[in-house]
Amino acid sequence: KFNKKHELFELKDFLILWSTQSISQLGSSITGFALTLWLYEATGSSLSTAVLAICSYAPYVLMSIFAGALTDRFDKKKTMLGCDVFAAICTMIVFVLFRTNSLMVWHLYVLNAISGLMNTVQQPASEVAMTLIMPEKYYQKTSGLRSLSSSLISILNPLIATSLYSFLGLNGVIAVDIASFMIASIALLFFINIPENKSDKRERVLVLAKEGLMFLRENPLIMALILFMSGVNLTASAFDATLPGYVLPNPKGGSSVLGLVTACSGVAMIIGSLIVSVLPKPRNRVKIIYLTMLFSLGTENFLLAFSREPALWCIGQIIGWILVPVMSANLDVILRTSIPVQLQGRVYACRNTLQFFTIPIGLFFGGFMVDHVCEPLMRVYGDLSILKTLFGTGKGSGAALMMLLLGVSGSLICIITGKKLRKYQYRE
Repeated sequence: KFNKKHELFELKDFLILWSTQSISQLGSSITGFALTLWLYEATGSSLSTAVLAICSYAPYVLMSIFAGALTDRFDKKKTMLGCDVFAAICTMIVFVLFRTNSLMVWHLYVLNAISGLMNTVQQPASEVAMTLIMPEKYYQKTSGLRSLSSSLISILNPLIATSLYSFLGLNGVIAVDIASFMIASIALLFFINIPENKSDKRERVLVLAKEGLMFLRENPLIMALILFMSGVNLTASAFDATLPGYVLPNPKGGSSVLGLVTACSGVAMIIGSLIVSVLPKPRNRVKIIYLTMLFSLGTENFLLAFSREPALWCIGQIIGWILVPVMSANLDVILRTSIPVQLQGRVYACRNTLQFFTIPIGLFFGGFMVDHVCEPLMRVYGDLSILKTLFGTGKGSGAALMMLLLGVSGSLICIITGKKLRKYQYRE
C-alpha cells in the first residue's frame, strides 16, 4: 500500500495533466466530428468535409518541422495555456456564428486552420511537459496510459458526438467542448507545476531542421520507411475522406452508423495494442511493417467496396486497424534504436513533415474523386449490371467505387515499396 501511495504521489502531476488533457482532447474531437456531420448535411459533399480536415492538418504538416524548436524557446505551461485559449476562442466563434444563423463553410475552414496551428505548437510543448513532470522509471507505464487514453478517445469520440448531435445539436456539442477546455485549463493553471527544462537548445530553428534532414539523408533505411509510411498515409487519408460519403447517404447508414463504424477503429487499436504486448520479438521488423500495412489496406477497402451491411463495415474497420499498433511498435523500435537520443527531437520533427505531408493531399484527393469522378460516373453508368452488382445504386455508390480504387492503389504501394525495403538490413 505504501508503494502504491508513493507511486501515486510521484505521478500526481502527470496523472492530473494526462487525465485533464485527455478530457480536453475528447471534447475537441467531439466537436470536429460533429462539424463534419453538420458540413455534410449542409453541402452533401465529400470534398467539403475533406477540406475541413485538410485545414486542420495542413498547419501541422507545414510547421511541425519548426514547432519543436520554437516551443523550446518558451515556457511550456504558458505555451499550452495560450494555445488552448486560442482554440477555445475559435470554438466560441463557431458557436456564436451558428446561434446567429451566420455560420458558413469558409468560416469553419479558417477557424479549423487556426486551431490546427495552435495544436501544432501545443503538441510538442505538451510532450516535453509530460517528460519533465514524470520520473524516468515510470516512462513505460505512463506510455501505456497515454496509448489507452488515445484509443478510448477514438472509440468514444464518434459515439458521443453522434449522440449529442442527434439530441442536442451543435449547441450541445460545443457546450461539452468548452466545459472540457475549462477543466483542462484550470487544472494546468492551478494544480500542475512544470519545471524549467535547463537543457533546452537555443540554436536557430533552421539549423535544427537542417540537422534532422541531414541525418535522414545519411540513413536510407529510416528515410525509406518514412516515405513508405507517407504512401500508406496517402491511401488511408483518402479513405477517411471517402467514408462519410459512403456511409451517410446509404439507406442503412446515417450519422449514428458512421459514429459506430468510426469507433470500431479505436476498438481495433486497443485489441492490437494487447496483441503487441504478448508478441515475441520478430526476426525482421521491416518485413512486419510492410506486411501489416499490406494486410490492412488490402482487406478493409475491398470489404467496404463490395458490402452493403453496417456489420461488415464495422468488421472492415477492425480488420483495417487491428494491426496498426503492431506496425507502429516495430517502426518505433527501429527509430528509437537507430536515431541518437540527442538528435531524436529534430529528426522526429522532420519525420513528421515528410511522413504526414501526404495526409492533406489524400484527404483532398479522396473527396475530389468521390464528388467529381466516381459519383458522376455511377450516375451515368450505374445502371450497367456489373456496376450495380458491385457497388449498388444511388448516392454512395461512387464512394464504394472509390473504396475499390483505394484497395488496389494501397496494395500496390505496399507490394512495390516492400520489395525496395527488403534490400535494407536492420539489426538491434
